[in-house]
Amino acid sequence: MLVVRRPKLSLWDKLYLGAVFKGMWITLKHAVGNIFHQERILTYEYPEMKKPIPENYRAEHRLMRRPDETPRCTACMLCATACPADCIEIVAAEHPDPRVEKYPAVYNINLLRCVYCSLCVEACPCDAIRMDTMKIEQAGYTREHFIVDKEYLLQNHPEGKSPYSIALY
Repeated sequence: MLVVRRPKLSLWDKLYLGAVFKGMWITLKHAVGNIFHQERILTYEYPEMKKPIPENYRAEHRLMRRPDETPRCTACMLCATACPADCIEIVAAEHPDPRVEKYPAVYNINLLRCVYCSLCVEACPCDAIRMDTMKIEQAGYTREHFIVDKEYLLQNHPEGKSPYSIALY
């Protein structure tokens, strides 16, 4: 049997004074550095000065359309299945066009429950849902305001981006 003996701690180690002084020294060093080099401080005076948003930022969702103005979604439920937060609600219905099997009669997304992971975008086989609207400011008075429906998602297109998708389906 192997016996492991712990080393005896000195009074200095027991009181953690070395760690406390080291932390205070690092904080003091940063504070003095910020006083003399204010140009390195990255503070954005929001809303006057907005932080730049990267191209691949995952913002609010939008539904894509076909060139004939119908929703590209085929109600396959893959996005709702892939969603870890279970925030997508889809009710499928039969499409009047015999070439299209079904379409979403109801397509709701609960934005308060969504974690913006974009797994729904990756799971969609027909490029029907995207998260490239660049809308980051969300405000509302009720929870119902944050449950967006199919009509909102079809109109939720950013400036300069097409609402149409030329995917295979």
